[in-house]
Amino acid sequence: MNILLINHYAGSDRLGMEYRPFYLAREWVAAGHRVTIVGASHSHLRARQPEPTHDLATDVEEGVRYRWLRTRPYSGNGLGRVANMAAFVAKLWAYAPRLAREERPDVVICSSTYPLDIYPGARIARRAGARLVFEVHDLWPLTPMLLGGYSPGHPFIRAMQAAEDYACRHVDTLVSILPHTRDYLVGRGLDPAKFVHIPNGIPAAAFRNAPAGELPPDLASRIAAERARGHFLVGYAGGINPSDPLETILDAAIRLKDKPVSFIFVGGGSAEREFKARIAAAALPNVHHMGVIPKVLVQTFLAEMDALTMSWKRSPLYAYGVSPNKVFDYMLAGRPIVQACEAGNDLVGEGRCGFTVPPEDTQAFADALLRLSGMAPEERARLGGNGRRFVLEHHDYRVLAARFAAVTAPPVLADPAHTLARRTAVADAHG
Repeated sequence: MNILLINHYAGSDRLGMEYRPFYLAREWVAAGHRVTIVGASHSHLRARQPEPTHDLATDVEEGVRYRWLRTRPYSGNGLGRVANMAAFVAKLWAYAPRLAREERPDVVICSSTYPLDIYPGARIARRAGARLVFEVHDLWPLTPMLLGGYSPGHPFIRAMQAAEDYACRHVDTLVSILPHTRDYLVGRGLDPAKFVHIPNGIPAAAFRNAPAGELPPDLASRIAAERARGHFLVGYAGGINPSDPLETILDAAIRLKDKPVSFIFVGGGSAEREFKARIAAAALPNVHHMGVIPKVLVQTFLAEMDALTMSWKRSPLYAYGVSPNKVFDYMLAGRPIVQACEAGNDLVGEGRCGFTVPPEDTQAFADALLRLSGMAPEERARLGGNGRRFVLEHHDYRVLAARFAAVTAPPVLADPAHTLARRTAVADAHG
């Protein structure tokens, strides 16, 4: 099967986030499919940007082909990002006939978080005679409305709503990362039979095969020093951005500053300076921010901790469910988890690997950490083992990619003669 996956922000292990397109594509390639990802040359999520010399320049990483559309750099969520989106979608529309002719996809997947890529994606699918798949990461425009305060009448929101509605009415399959979006999307015009939930996950085999590596000396020394003090180590690995609400964790650290509990954060982001300033202002001897570490060392760091933490704000948006990559990394490390979250699903509860407390409830968060610290090591190991088994059974990208391919493959691919006839007809029509 030829798969064309459109994702504005697509990255890789080498480039950085966004990882999901690459992890799915790598598994599809390993299963014998041909995969091409179309992405923008600049994304605020990547640690490193590709440098194409022209539009639709090709790169290959671990068997996955990338074709890049050149877009201008930007930062933040202002007009620069909007202009970047517009340029990517406009170029994708202009190059749709060429992509249909050169790639001859059996399946076109539109997966750029925002829904505007559905229009050029549908154009490619029509010309190629391919199935059209829309992948929902977040509910746009509901997400910027509820989290960003945009009005339903804002031109940007109205454009996003029109695109989401178009996708719901015209796709062959809609894949949602979030588990409880079916009724909402049916309300936007989706045939309920076309809805499939496929969550985020982890590339378990890649993690197993990666060299363990040694932690940076300053981080290793800090862990050793806190261990020497007899402290229970609470870890956080991830972004430090306005969208990553760490206030609950820091407030819990303040409540526990006289207890033998230490918090160690690794990661960076746009709110890093403010985060450090708050730690300094509160004079917290039990909180240590150690900066960014290489992705290949994240599992090594997590395994050194006694417990792992994450927190969410309270929002009606989360009634549709959450699927954060961080929780799957935590589960794989085999450590118990404390999260502050109120959502339509509870991954920590489903995995029986820790405690979930209400968002922004600092005392409940601190109490859960104290409860973990008071457990016997064997009991904490049992919780961690539960999480590891859960994530390997339900969230390994090898499992997710196979399911994704099965529910989106054109039925005619079961008959190679039909597939050959379709491709020949498409080639003759669009030659």
